[in-house]
Amino acid sequence: MTIKNRKKEFPTIKKQGINYLIDEDGKIKKFQAWFEDMSSIAYDKVMEKGVFPKLFNGDIHKHFDILKKEFEHIHNLNIIEIATGSGTLAKFLPNDNEYTGIDISNNLLQKAKLRFKEQGFRKFELYNASAEQLPFEENTFDFAVCNLALNFLDDIDLSIQELRRVLKINSNLFCSVPIPERKPEKSKITGTLYSEKDLKKIFKKYGFDFENKPWENGAVLYFITILKNKNKV
Repeated sequence: MTIKNRKKEFPTIKKQGINYLIDEDGKIKKFQAWFEDMSSIAYDKVMEKGVFPKLFNGDIHKHFDILKKEFEHIHNLNIIEIATGSGTLAKFLPNDNEYTGIDISNNLLQKAKLRFKEQGFRKFELYNASAEQLPFEENTFDFAVCNLALNFLDDIDLSIQELRRVLKINSNLFCSVPIPERKPEKSKITGTLYSEKDLKKIFKKYGFDFENKPWENGAVLYFITILKNKNKV
């Protein structure tokens, strides 16, 4: 299968339910994630027992309640998630939506595949790919999610440009992300942290309106953006 956009083509191959990109030599493109050797079970435990209470000073169960409230009324949309992880969203997103998830970790994608099947999703696709090079055509998706992953993106500007390309005009992006002004003083959160002010500035630069959500959960900021202008930058 080859997916085209205005810039280039993305040859892909599907194995065991996961779509992989093919490089110029005809080989599956490899990505390196810091948690690649960690099992999906360990990943979920680390998030629950370590990351949320110790690094975020928050509660993962409150986080799950927030996701449920945010997504329970979303139906029949074509949705993309940046950094699918172990498939957490499958538990909170109604299964009448068409779901596409990308992640650089093959191990976590395998767990996500099982979760989306268990939750009765009939239309879902998973890609071993990065946010900086989304293998999808322009104006494909109605809604986007980036759950606790913005700080891991290598190039946030390029990632947002790619999202802008594949989202339809007036589409929403829901995001949760730790921010430096809310994190505990001695907490060492992995990745690059952007302040709320910086995030607003970056998204506005690429044509997104930015709206805070009222939820409070330790270091985590919840917000939604609306793609209003595709002509910026």
